[in-house]
Amino acid sequence: MNLEPANAASETGLTVDPTDPYEREAQTFPRLTPEQIARAATFGAEETLPAGAALYERGERGVDFFIVLEGKIEILDHSEDCAPTVFIALSERQFTGELNLFNEREALVSARTAVESRLIRVKRADFRRLASAETDIAEIMMRAFILRRVGMIRHGRAAVVLIGQTHDGDKIRLQRFLTRNGYPHRVLDVDADAEAGEFLDCFEIGKAHMPVVIDVRHQVLHNPSNAALADALGLTETIDPQRVHDVIVVGAGPGGLAAAVYAASEGLDTLVIEGEAPGGQAGTSSRIENYLGFPTGISGQALAGRAQVQAQKFGAKLAISREVAGIDCARNPFVLRLAGGGEVRTETLIIASGARYRKLDVEDYDRFEGHGVHYAATAMEAKLCEGEEVVVVGGGNSAGQAAVFLARQTAHVHMIVRARDLASTMSYYLIERILASPRITLRTQTEISRLQGGDRLSAITWTHQESGESKTLAIANMFVMIGAAPNTGWLNGCLTLDGKGFVATGAAAGLTGSPYATSQPGIFAVGDVRAGSTKRVASAVGEGSVVVSDVHRYLEAKRG
Repeated sequence: MNLEPANAASETGLTVDPTDPYEREAQTFPRLTPEQIARAATFGAEETLPAGAALYERGERGVDFFIVLEGKIEILDHSEDCAPTVFIALSERQFTGELNLFNEREALVSARTAVESRLIRVKRADFRRLASAETDIAEIMMRAFILRRVGMIRHGRAAVVLIGQTHDGDKIRLQRFLTRNGYPHRVLDVDADAEAGEFLDCFEIGKAHMPVVIDVRHQVLHNPSNAALADALGLTETIDPQRVHDVIVVGAGPGGLAAAVYAASEGLDTLVIEGEAPGGQAGTSSRIENYLGFPTGISGQALAGRAQVQAQKFGAKLAISREVAGIDCARNPFVLRLAGGGEVRTETLIIASGARYRKLDVEDYDRFEGHGVHYAATAMEAKLCEGEEVVVVGGGNSAGQAAVFLARQTAHVHMIVRARDLASTMSYYLIERILASPRITLRTQTEISRLQGGDRLSAITWTHQESGESKTLAIANMFVMIGAAPNTGWLNGCLTLDGKGFVATGAAAGLTGSPYATSQPGIFAVGDVRAGSTKRVASAVGEGSVVVSDVHRYLEAKRG
């Protein structure tokens, strides 16, 4: 097998990196046993193809699945400046594919035969039957597909190029979108990377047009919106406006993804609509340590990524970077209107749209959003402020996790909390870590009073509530985690809301029976958007899984 990164390490005598999927060939590019191949073959047909035969091309949707019986398949990367390059060669008993086999997104790579080859071709529809029926083979494939995508991201294979200034708000927005959606990309700083200048000269791009994304087709996208970028990269799956789904889930946070997994696994025609990326606010968490089954913790993005793949494995479709702008709930099927045009229809609806970040009431706050003011503390944001002092505002678990995470890479973390202590709002294990860390200063009964800067934030002032004493420090990055407001504006008066705008369900909506039922039959709400819900990842996951039984009961009664 020709696997460049692994070969390079072995030839130079370097120590193998166990976190690199390309060094874990047995899992990333496994070989099926003859018995497993015999079972898989019943879902496809054997073919013998000449050397150089194209199996699929980068950009195609709905590609087939291939197992090598004899010969060799080359996997090609189109992200280089010159002709496509072969970066993987698959031989006897190995198989093609990565995560796009579980969805209808564009393939990131191409495949062709290197020599005359005897293969098993499994058509796309039959691949889903294979994955459902042969669970041991599906487990091997699923692990391999995830590792292959991680490998492409790590090594910049099939990658687009993002060029911009390090602290530019739109560049950060695009980088965050690509990262959270697991799309391979390289980031070049126009002020520091010589290669960035070469790209700009080659494509005749001026610095005034920053940031730009250059895709593998050498198409230049000038500061695209998230939706435009998703469309250009083939992240958006096609949606049939005439199709009536059994259930549509609005929001791909923990609650929405759990609902999608259970609904799809139980045979319901399931569509998930998400405005930015899977995970919701939980997806921006650096580490969740009190979620059942992960004793060493897991990042919110990793948890969301696994849940997304799991939902797609069972047949759920995800419409990413699509906002719901309104709803017609006066008739059934319900009609959802999408931002930018288009409609979708469904017999039942699960609202898991979560909440939007709350903002500080400070002068010039909006001006610094994306230019020093952040709502997530992941590895990407930590790198932006490495070695600097930062401020974290908030006293909940999200703020605590952010402070602990940022303390590892920054010079110091100033934690600003309006309350007298953290006991009533934060988990005990986080409080212990914050108080024990010499790199975190907890400032209670304190609030942000002033922000200063030019194009981006450069100084922050905070004031103690009782003494009135203020302090100003030259700090360029502030992480605001002070709770969230419900994302219910798109409901247009369709449902009963509580005084704070959360969706009233169960007894709060004057109903008996399901605690997730809303004032409109056939519409349910779970997770943070639901009035009275516990704002925890585990609670949202529980609600999302349980609500599917209510969906079944409603559909059975409706259909007689």
